[in-house]
Amino acid sequence: MLNDFFKYQAQTSPHPLAMEISRAEGSYIYDAEGNAYLDFVAGVSANTLGHQPKRVNDAIKAQLDKYSHVMVYGEYAQHPATEFCKLLASHLPEPLNKTYLVNSGTEAIEGALKLARRVTGRSQLISCFNAYHGNTMGSMSVMGFEERKQIFRPLIPDVDFITFNNEDDLEKITTKTAGIILETIQGGAGFIQPENDFLKKVRQRCTEVGAVMILDEIQPGFGRTGKLFGFQNYDVVPDVIVMGKGMASGMPVGAFTASAEMMDLLSHDPKLGHITTFGGHPVIAAASLATLQEVTESNLMQEALEKEQLFRELLVHPLIKEVRGKGLMLAAMTESPEITNQVILECHKRGVILFWLLFEGKAIRITPPLTLSKEEIRKGCGIIIEVLNEIANC
Repeated sequence: MLNDFFKYQAQTSPHPLAMEISRAEGSYIYDAEGNAYLDFVAGVSANTLGHQPKRVNDAIKAQLDKYSHVMVYGEYAQHPATEFCKLLASHLPEPLNKTYLVNSGTEAIEGALKLARRVTGRSQLISCFNAYHGNTMGSMSVMGFEERKQIFRPLIPDVDFITFNNEDDLEKITTKTAGIILETIQGGAGFIQPENDFLKKVRQRCTEVGAVMILDEIQPGFGRTGKLFGFQNYDVVPDVIVMGKGMASGMPVGAFTASAEMMDLLSHDPKLGHITTFGGHPVIAAASLATLQEVTESNLMQEALEKEQLFRELLVHPLIKEVRGKGLMLAAMTESPEITNQVILECHKRGVILFWLLFEGKAIRITPPLTLSKEEIRKGCGIIIEVLNEIANC
């Protein structure tokens, strides 16, 4: 199969890991030879409840037996989508009470950027250096990493950038600004958390000048940081939140949520201000609903913080300079990108899946399923330390 994989399926890099998958269950992925790999990545933060979670699979199967796609988004009332949006609103602070369902995180970003311009009548968008919000043309326009987007220019105009956690840069947010978009925790830059009430200060500045504050929760969302959404750790309420990845336990999905007053603007002047054929797909919505129910009804969010502490206790080594992040959104920072590459590739050979971050070469991504057991954490971290010892002794 690997020959066909390379011949017929478009690749995103010259050297994909190219592991041939036979099945996955719980915290493990199995290759074609039956080798088990302990998953510390969760499909890059997507498999919130691990692989093949029963509650989600049961919901998918039950919905398939009723109906699948019946109409483009927003025309028919479909139970799974409506119930998901209703339950989500009950777990969010006011006025975040109306949700637009789409197909992916990057599409949700596109919708949120359009909403900011529609609400304010302004054009300027502000993002952060080293930010990542997706890879479509609008999302790429607010990516703060020129090397990845230069070849695709021209992108959308009137976008400016600030440095995350730099309060002086907030003066760039003015009465010309439609919206500022921030990752609640910067992902590709190295899992950098906001400091010194930075998000609250952004909120205050946006309120002063009438700009829309958008928080990208695509990675932190759905319990990964110990709260349902990352912003709930920082005593701030944005105007718009964007979600995806872990929202449906590995199914393709995205959404953005704002006040009803703001969201209703997408329905008129012009009508069809944002449209999508498969957004709110009933099978995907059923998976989203089951995921949200499981995350909010269980102890997984509190356990994410306990598991974070265990990771921090176990990942102590001279070659690890710090462990960044919160909950189960962690990055072990080594001395160099070369060491990070060695650790990721060697751990893969020994049955532990780790991964890279987009822009920070020293970071080892650790974003496992929330259902990962403490015994599995000890097992995986033991292998990581074993590999680091061998590197240090070379």
